Amino acid sequence: MNNREERRSRKVISVLIVDDHPLFRDGLHKTLELEDDIEVIGQSQDGEGALAAARNLQPDVVVLDINLPGINGLQVARQLKADRAGVSVVVLTAYHDNQQVVHAMRAGASAYCAKDIVPDDLVAIIRDVADGFYIVHDSRMDEREFESWISGRVEAMTGPYTTDPEEHFIPLSPREMEILQFVVRGLSNKEIASELQISHQTVKNHMTAILKKLNVQDRTQAAVTALRSGWVRIHDTDTNNSAVGKV
Repeated sequence: MNNREERRSRKVISVLIVDDHPLFRDGLHKTLELEDDIEVIGQSQDGEGALAAARNLQPDVVVLDINLPGINGLQVARQLKADRAGVSVVVLTAYHDNQQVVHAMRAGASAYCAKDIVPDDLVAIIRDVADGFYIVHDSRMDEREFESWISGRVEAMTGPYTTDPEEHFIPLSPREMEILQFVVRGLSNKEIASELQISHQTVKNHMTAILKKLNVQDRTQAAVTALRSGWVRIHDTDTNNSAVGKV
């Protein structure tokens, strides 16, 4: 019997907390530990650490911020989903808009919550996602209802006449997210190609995919989306550069 099976036999939900603010992590830890059926088995301050901890500790639920050092929370959620780790992800973030919700849920999240959520509500959401439900705002959905919900949100944001609305809001690949970070730093496609040691055309192809997935018109809008959504940390970029006008 592995760690997860043992905890489930005791009906205890194991939780991994991922946030780069120690005070917030500790406060959330103390709040969740007040519940008899929830056990916080670990904390992480960044995306890479979160993935390593999830593989090692096998939590039932990961409570995850989006704005993290290194790889962001959406990338973490996407990788956990790709790993088929059987973990449910609750995105708990200060970045909140309709498109962000869709991106997070398509990346692999089971719930999306604002950081000002009432503690009792967060506890209830953790229990729900551990039971296989999906939570957005006040909606509690099973898998079938969630698939219908996400399809409707994608179509509503891209318009009914889009050739293939599913092409939008697909999670960015690790390479696309890496290129987007360079775009925010103000690097041109040629400079990005040099940094990554790939061809200029390959970068252009990735940029085309990024714009389509984000449903934006140009690299400036893509950079704004990345910063506004917390996918790139502003102090990790070169503020002397501008993302405008470079190709």
